[in-house]
Amino acid sequence: MTIRALAAATPAGRLTAWAYEPPPLADDEVEVAVEHCGVCHSDLSMLDNEWQRTRYPFVPGHEVVGRVVACGPAVRRLKAGDRVGVGWYAASCMHCEQCLRGRHHLCGASRGLITDGHGGFADRVRCHWVWATPLPEGLDAAAAGPLFCGGITVFGPIHAFGVRPTDRVGVVGIGGLGHLALRFLRAWGCEVTAFTSSESKRAEALGLGAHHAVGTHDVGAIKALAGRFDFLLVTSNVPLPWGAYLGALAPHGRLHVVGAVLEPIPVPAFGLIGGQKSVSGSPLGSPATVADMLAFCARHAIAPVVERFPMSRADDALEHLRAGKARWRVVLDNDLA
Repeated sequence: MTIRALAAATPAGRLTAWAYEPPPLADDEVEVAVEHCGVCHSDLSMLDNEWQRTRYPFVPGHEVVGRVVACGPAVRRLKAGDRVGVGWYAASCMHCEQCLRGRHHLCGASRGLITDGHGGFADRVRCHWVWATPLPEGLDAAAAGPLFCGGITVFGPIHAFGVRPTDRVGVVGIGGLGHLALRFLRAWGCEVTAFTSSESKRAEALGLGAHHAVGTHDVGAIKALAGRFDFLLVTSNVPLPWGAYLGALAPHGRLHVVGAVLEPIPVPAFGLIGGQKSVSGSPLGSPATVADMLAFCARHAIAPVVERFPMSRADDALEHLRAGKARWRVVLDNDLA
């Protein structure tokens, strides 16, 4: 069979129609007919070869929602016709210590959908069946794609580090990741503070679930919150007044980074030792955590706020995101057929 896609031939190049012949479907793989695909900053980073690992022709897209159309003979749980989502990971080894402990996203032999294959700006994608997660009833398929990258990126650490409903939590950076973190944490029961660099986003942050809003770089305001937060989730990818944020942590507090900050983060030892504080980071999440997140979203009516483009206008969607105009995620509706 032939898979039709949109691909770039060069770094930062425009996407053009491209077709490829996939190998035979592996015994443990499913093939998914793409209905919708989110557009993520990681797609831009890969398109531009910022991480020096892109292979061209490059097909972006790792926030896929669609229907299973084929299953290998070793596939379990799924069948043709099931609506599923596929995110960053396309496969993991299933036999290393991390996989056996249920931490498949930490598998050293994992394969990424767009780093090791072709992504969801296409009419089909393939992955190991474990990484194709069924959508529960009640989730809008047209908006759910960003949950499989942006959503699990912020839900994962909330889940993994035992954030409690009684905790005071801050979300630093209100964008594609941060807006979902606000919604999750408000439903979780936490007291939520949004740290945003834009005055115009303050009202939006409060509408998304924050109880309070503070300027991201307002050192005076942050210092006034010294010792307040049990958990600070950093979704921003720019340098911040790190000392002030560490000071805002309560004893046993954790500053957790999911934004790809490209500069080293200065962490004074005594700033951690005195309050037994922690600094950490994480990638997305395991298949089980993805399923937990989707169930949580369905139960609490949580969905990303999305803008939709036809997939044939993928270049326009990428430029919209690159220009910082997205509110808050972008989804492509597949019209390549």
